[in-house]
Amino acid sequence: MSSNLKVLQVIPKLGYGGAETGCYDIAHYLPENGCKSFIVTSGGDLTKFVNKEKVKLIKLPVHSKNPLLILLNTLALIFIIIFNNITIVHARSRAPAWSCLFATKITRRKFVTTFHGTYNFNNKLKRFYNSVMVKSNLVIAGSNFIFSHIKKNYSDYLDIKNKLLVIFRGINVDYFDHTTKTEVEEKKLLKNWGIEENKKIILLPGRLTSWKGQELFLEAINMVNIQLGYEAFYAVILGSDQGRDLYKKKLIRLSEQYRMNKQVKFIDHCKDMALAYKVSDIVVSSSIEPEAFGRVAVEAQSMQKVIIASDIGGSNETVINEKTGYLFESGNAKSLSDKILKVLNLDETMIKTIGIEGRKNIVSKFNVEKMCFSTYSEYKKLIN
Repeated sequence: MSSNLKVLQVIPKLGYGGAETGCYDIAHYLPENGCKSFIVTSGGDLTKFVNKEKVKLIKLPVHSKNPLLILLNTLALIFIIIFNNITIVHARSRAPAWSCLFATKITRRKFVTTFHGTYNFNNKLKRFYNSVMVKSNLVIAGSNFIFSHIKKNYSDYLDIKNKLLVIFRGINVDYFDHTTKTEVEEKKLLKNWGIEENKKIILLPGRLTSWKGQELFLEAINMVNIQLGYEAFYAVILGSDQGRDLYKKKLIRLSEQYRMNKQVKFIDHCKDMALAYKVSDIVVSSSIEPEAFGRVAVEAQSMQKVIIASDIGGSNETVINEKTGYLFESGNAKSLSDKILKVLNLDETMIKTIGIEGRKNIVSKFNVEKMCFSTYSEYKKLIN
């Protein structure tokens, strides 16, 4: 039966975000289980790593919200579905989901969606646009938080005949493993970052956007400096501004205002995120809006690093407070600074214990193999 399963995943761009890496992982898991795997996307950095012998990659402008392009994408998808005899179409974003919805209705194929975020809405039209993500035969929520969000905001669009369930996102725990990185690699990265080896590093990863809480982080770091009376560590803000030049300039000005321009390092990109975690002593996720899943918190724990995360969204499910990391009051810089001071004062034995517990937590609950197997199992149930 598996050999008859042909899955087409549709995603706007194949970059390095949670939705994209999940799509990539599933796409490569399916051929290992005797299934045919297809991805439709407009492009993205991750496309160059797709194994073309195992996964058929098709480029269409599915990133566009233009109604005409959505219609044209629908026609193209109908052709792809029929020509390749696709069994299941899995959409991972709203604009392509509309094309997938129409295409699967016409071709009478099974339709799956993964609800990756909270998709803000401030009017009925935007809410209707978002509702396409619950119009499928199988709706996958990436966390219990997202499951509750769907039930609260889109219950009137849910069809009782369709299935809604949680499949936690997963990460590659073999890649995010602290034992795979060498001292030579660490020294090279620190040199590239312009960081002395004798100081601790507090890392804040994530694209530069206000809801990720970089301003809150800088405020908290300033409070920690005041308490300590000196700069005992480096603070690394790692992430691309993605064209948000003004926001990055604002963050730089804020660090200068706090007289932390030598202490705070702005790093645009790091090809090896596992290595970035490895050289860090504390990892922070300071989002002021709920993370659907919170990949940073999961990756940090897998690398046996102490994570300090906002007590909202997915982090409440992935971080066991005071066992695998610490949760602070969302939006409260004083709360974050207190947690940072607490971790800075922990002894090495306690830090090691938290790291071990964090890794165990991720390997048992949030590894990529578990996510892929669960998704694959639901595909099989759907066509049965």
